[in-house]
Parts: sequence; C-alpha cells; structure tokens
Amino acid sequence: MNSSTCSLTTPLCTQLGIRHPIFGFSHSVDVSIAITRAGGFAVLGVARDDPEHIARSIRQIRLAVGDRPFGVDLMFPRLAGDETDVEQVRKKIPAEHQAFVDHLTQKYKVPPATKPHFFTETVRSEALFSAQLSAVLESDANLVAAAVGVPAEVIEQVKRRDKVALALVGAVKHAKAAIDADVDILVAQGYDAGGHTGPVGTFTLVPQIIEAANGLPVIAAGGVGHGRQIAASLAMGAQGVWLGTAWLTTHELHLQDALVDSLITARSEDTVLTRSHSGKSCRILKSGWTEEWSSLEAPEPLPMPYQQALTGPLVAAVEEHGVKGLLYTPAGQSVAWFNQRESVDDVFNRLLDETQMALNCMRRNLGAS
Repeated sequence: MNSSTCSLTTPLCTQLGIRHPIFGFSHSVDVSIAITRAGGFAVLGVARDDPEHIARSIRQIRLAVGDRPFGVDLMFPRLAGDETDVEQVRKKIPAEHQAFVDHLTQKYKVPPATKPHFFTETVRSEALFSAQLSAVLESDANLVAAAVGVPAEVIEQVKRRDKVALALVGAVKHAKAAIDADVDILVAQGYDAGGHTGPVGTFTLVPQIIEAANGLPVIAAGGVGHGRQIAASLAMGAQGVWLGTAWLTTHELHLQDALVDSLITARSEDTVLTRSHSGKSCRILKSGWTEEWSSLEAPEPLPMPYQQALTGPLVAAVEEHGVKGLLYTPAGQSVAWFNQRESVDDVFNRLLDETQMALNCMRRNLGAS
C-alpha cells in the first residue's frame, strides 16, 4: 500500500490545515521542515535556545515551508531558584556534587569543551522563559505548545496573538488546569514518552484526558512508533499522535553516529527515567551516564536549574567530543521501532501504511462478528 493514496484526516487536521494527524516534535529545523512538507504538523522545541536563535530558526522554517502551519514548544517549569546567572547558580552547587562530576570527567578522560553550549552559558530562569516566549510571540509561528507547566498568563498572551495554544499534560488534574487556562488543544503524554514525562502509561492516560477534555481535541503522545498505535489512538477518540523519538534516527537530524547506533539497537527497555538530565524526571536512553548517576557513589541529582548548571560543562564536552561512554539522549519507549537510518518521509510512509492496514484489519474483524 502506498501512503500517498491513504486518506487519514481528522477534524483537527482540517482545523489546522494539515494532511495527516501526525505531530512531530524535534529540536531540529531540518526535521521540522521535512515533517511539514510530509503533511504533518511540526513543533520545534526551543527550550534550549536563546531568543535570537529562536527567531532565526522560525524564520528558516517559514522560508522553507511557505504558508503551511507549524508550531513551537516551550517549557515553563517550576524552578528551585531564581538566579539568572550561571555563576550565581554554580555557587550554590554542593561540593560533593561537583566532586562527582569531576570524577566522571577524569574517569572517562573527557577533554574540555571548546564550543559554546546552552547549559554552559545560560541558566533556566523566569527571565529566560519570558524572553523565549516573547521571541515566539513576535514570530509568525502558528501554534505555541506549553510543556512542563501551563501558566494561564502565557496561554492568554498566546491567544491574544491569534496563535493556537496547546498544552502537554500527564495527568487529569493537569488537563483540567490547562482547560481552565483556555487552551485549544491537549496532548496527553504518557509514561512511555521520551523527555519529561509523568507516571501514567499512554493508553491509560489518553482516554482519561479525552473524557476530561470537554470536547477539546486531544492528541496521544508517549511511546507511539507504529501505525497500530496510531489506529488505537484514533479508536480511543484522539485526533492525532505526537512523536518525538521517531525523528532521532532520521537523516535530517544529523545526530552523532555513536548516538544513532545506540538508538538503532535499543529496545523499549533500554530507556530509563532519571533526574540526572535536568533535575526533573526525564526518560533518556540508558548509557554510562545513567549507570553512573544510579550508582551507590552518586549523589542525588539537584533540582532544576541546578542539575544542568552542574553537569552543563561535562555534557557540552561529551557531546562535542563524542565520548561514547557518557553520550545519551532523551528517548521514549517507541525507540524499538526506529532501528535504521531513514528519512522523515520514510517514517511517514511506514506509519501511514501501518495505520491504514491496522484500520482495515479492525474493520474486517468487526465485520466478521
């Protein structure tokens, strides 16, 4: 079956002006462009970017996709401190935590980073979040996704700019708060997801969020990597699916070979929830990094923003020099389905074909009864 002949459209697709109910989250401009051109809805993650970088990335996407819609994803987490300067934050890092990071640097023979990195130069703060939001609001991105926190005042500003407001939620109470804030779309993100995620599994969470949504469109997220799951999501009443891990092994992402190799061979159980990434619970690929931080010698990870201020110089060096023992990336349990390098188009074609086959199978099974 050729996906180009498949008709897979939901009311949300019609509302947003897209062909397929596949929402693709990525930190990559190139991936976002490819998702948009493939008929999906791209959401560019910019929580790790400064305002100038955000504005530049959005302009690049708009230039490449014309008037086709796309969105931007921002984080609004609660922070343990209100410092705005990296050096101020580092003064509060306990000596035992710094000693442990120094130990890892020496154990894995990690040379110093020579290039700028977000977490060596920037600290997550309310001032940063406000500046990031302003850059997005002043752009012509069509949608703003609020992840890890849904402040009502942010949603109000988004809607005042005639942009679609979307919220990622991991529990019914979060969905209710987002609805009270007047969001337009909910993403029900389950435990299976990569990145910052909650304790409830996707296919337990999604129907609960749909029931609480009061008719708002709901998108299913977390561990989705096969068309059978897309069909199941649609059967539950979701109007689309949200994928992030799907794009990690695509050519457009240009991820390091060592990381791609790890992702290609990974199974669902090769991901783990840890606070060692950011200070908040986050699902990442197992590696020497996760083993070290779960060892008896490791201190408890610090809360956000202190954990990334602590580990930022080491992470920057590991990524720059490709230190295999410590390389890691956020990834969801859907990693099991992405076991080869391929293009974004290849991923779309497979998912759409699988979804159509699953829907056809469901119709046959129901008809046989």
